[in-house]
Parts: sequence; C-alpha cells; structure tokens
Amino acid sequence: MGVPVKMRPYEIVYVLDSALEREAVDEKLDSFHSVLGGEITVVDHWGVRQLAYPIRKSKTAYYVIVQVTTDPDALPEFERLLRLDEETMRYLIVLNEGQPTSGASVLADRPVLRAAEEPEDDAPAAEAEAEGEGGDGAGEDEDQEEGEAGEDGKADDADAPPQSSGPPEFSGARGRRRRHEGPPIVLLNYKDVTTLARFLTEQGKILPKRTTKVTARFQRQLGTAVKRARFLALLPYIRDHEG
Repeated sequence: MGVPVKMRPYEIVYVLDSALEREAVDEKLDSFHSVLGGEITVVDHWGVRQLAYPIRKSKTAYYVIVQVTTDPDALPEFERLLRLDEETMRYLIVLNEGQPTSGASVLADRPVLRAAEEPEDDAPAAEAEAEGEGGDGAGEDEDQEEGEAGEDGKADDADAPPQSSGPPEFSGARGRRRRHEGPPIVLLNYKDVTTLARFLTEQGKILPKRTTKVTARFQRQLGTAVKRARFLALLPYIRDHEG
C-alpha cells in the first residue's frame, strides 16, 4: 500500500519580462505548471507594473499571481525550471495562508480601541500605595524630612520646566506618534503595498512597535511581509530623495 501524497496550498508570484504578450505568458505558465502538477485554483494577471527599483536594467515587469495545491516534492524541479528561464526575472513561492491575490489585507469587523478607550495601567499607583503602607515610624520621619526639604525647593520647582508624561512622541514626517486606526488587520498581505507603507519611515525602514503600538506577533508578520514585498520590487529597499 503506497504512502498517501500530502498536498499543500501555495501561492506563486511570477515577475516576468514586460516585453511578453499575454499569449506568451499563458504558454509559459502552462509549461511551468505541467512540471508542478497539482490543481491550479487561481491565476491573477496583474499585467505590466512599475518596479520599485530596476531589475536587470528594466524598470517594468509583468506580474502574475497563481494559487495552486500541489505536492511539496514537485517544488525542487519546478524551481530549477524557473531559474533556467531567462524571461523569469524573479519568483516567490510561499504557503497560501488565505490572502487574496488582489493585494488586499484581510480586516476584522470590529473597530480598534482609541486612546481614550484603552484601559489605564494602575500598577504604578498600586505600588506607590503599597510603599506608603510601610512602617509608621519611618514613614513619619520621611514625611517630616520631605516637608522641610519641600519648603526650601518650592522656588526651584516653580522655575523648572514641566515634565511630559507617557511615551515619547514620534518625530517623523507628521511630527507625532503613528498609530494604526481602523479595523484590525487579521491577515497582513505582503502584496498590500498601501498598508505596508504606513509602517515605514521616510527612509524606508520599518517603524518599531513602540511607535506603531502593534503587538509583537504583528511586528514579526510585518517584517516578513516587507521583506517579501522588497524582494518582488513592490517596495524599495531605500527611499529615493532625489526626486
């Protein structure tokens, strides 16, 4: 009795030469998929798009996104064929996690909490109260000393600048902390360039989660998505300030 074949869903992004016509692209995909086997579920032709940076001295490329269910053992021979093809500028094979081929992220229905609706952290107040309930004798002596020192330092405190509370403000393009507003992102799509750009600085670097106020898990997903988008020339590695 043979071992059953375990089929897995994949998403393949082809970055082809922009000089190819639609008929030539279809013929090339048929030859690729004949080696890959499996079941082709979606074929989405994005067509010719502007590259974020030149590849092989070309500024445009023909993008095709394919979702397929196939045997993982067929991938090595399939990738060898792609590497030998001169008109395939780049390709990316990832597991299909349910992201649409259109390049949009999957959003939730419920809205995110605003700053006024977020629960406040009562831990510092509780610690201060616990410290105040310490020894009575020591507390009275400390209060007396603080009272005497406070009378002498009132004039100095009046001239001191006010101290800001909370996290430091983000000094970026907008001069304030960036915070993702709107429906929560359930599945971040690496092809969603508009959403990814909101988490990048003017230099093209990924904003830290202390600035964007996202979870550590989402920050890891963001890093993976940005790396994939940069590899496919959907996002630049660095921003060009010459223009």
